[in-house]
Amino acid sequence: MINVSKSFLPNQAEYHAFVKKAWDKGWLTNRGELVESLERQICDKFNVSNIIATTNGTLPLQIAIKSLQLKDEVITTPFSYIATSSSIVWEGCTPIFVDIDKDTFNIDPNKIEAKITKKTTAIIATHVFGNPCNVKAIQAIADRNNLKVIYDAAHAFGVTYKNESIFEYGDISTCSFHATKIFHTGEGGAMFTRHRELYDIMFYHHNFGHDGQEAFHGLGINAKMSELQAAMGLAVFPYFDKILYRRRYLYDRYMEHLVGNNNLSFQKIKKQVEYNYAYMPIVFKSERQLHKITKALREQDVFPRRYFYPALNTIEYLSGQYMPIAEDISKRILCMPLYFDLTEDDVDNICEIINITIG
Repeated sequence: MINVSKSFLPNQAEYHAFVKKAWDKGWLTNRGELVESLERQICDKFNVSNIIATTNGTLPLQIAIKSLQLKDEVITTPFSYIATSSSIVWEGCTPIFVDIDKDTFNIDPNKIEAKITKKTTAIIATHVFGNPCNVKAIQAIADRNNLKVIYDAAHAFGVTYKNESIFEYGDISTCSFHATKIFHTGEGGAMFTRHRELYDIMFYHHNFGHDGQEAFHGLGINAKMSELQAAMGLAVFPYFDKILYRRRYLYDRYMEHLVGNNNLSFQKIKKQVEYNYAYMPIVFKSERQLHKITKALREQDVFPRRYFYPALNTIEYLSGQYMPIAEDISKRILCMPLYFDLTEDDVDNICEIINITIG
């Protein structure tokens, strides 16, 4: 069976060595040395200003909204994972959708200002499949309209734009370290900001609001990463460059086989980007073709994924705003298997099935 993704697993002995450190100290959570070590290594490797590791990738979105004191309307994308919009609703705000660019799949900056009202407080944009948004244009819009900017960078670990980490853009960036991601801690995530004062606010929000053991800064929840999660991250992290190289190689192999097929189109990666090859999305000419390919692949025990489907604006509690491009792309896009252990033969066979099935 070939699934759309598969977790990279380090050598068990390497993982157990980190777990033993936590075990020997009897320190399993509440920001032990493993969490702090993982944060330092990520900051050092990618030259990131500030990071807070978290227990999953959704809580950072909620904490970001809370930390920036957002209210009323938040402009966002209809083409993302449900967590992007559900976090907005969960925190008592109203998502206002702006359609996407048909080539990059990211929110279209040219359509944002038409949706800004007196109630708009922020823009939450997703770097779709790790492809950076037009961060310069979005920031210019935010500056003109006194808005905050949060980037859902769940897919963008390791991505740089103009030689700078994508996490350094906007007021806050969030990331997922879920087991299926290019870098993972089993389950986990992180939030990033260049602003030290904002970092301090996010930090107490993610730790119950604590100011030491007996006082409180204010409202908080528990979003802390455990030492066991950090142990997995520390075991995986040294392999990141190797993982990236392998994914790039397999991505390029897909493209060599498929780029000449006139029934297919592909995401356009922004210029001056060091990409992380987080996904292998393919857009078919029709939803009928997508279903035909899905059936042919599943018959050979290959399981791609419709990602993202459906468009978020069509979900019942988010509905009411027609987004023609996002709705169209979401019906025709399919992510192919892409992970470290995938073989060249696997890629070749998948491509052969696609090319034979739709010609």
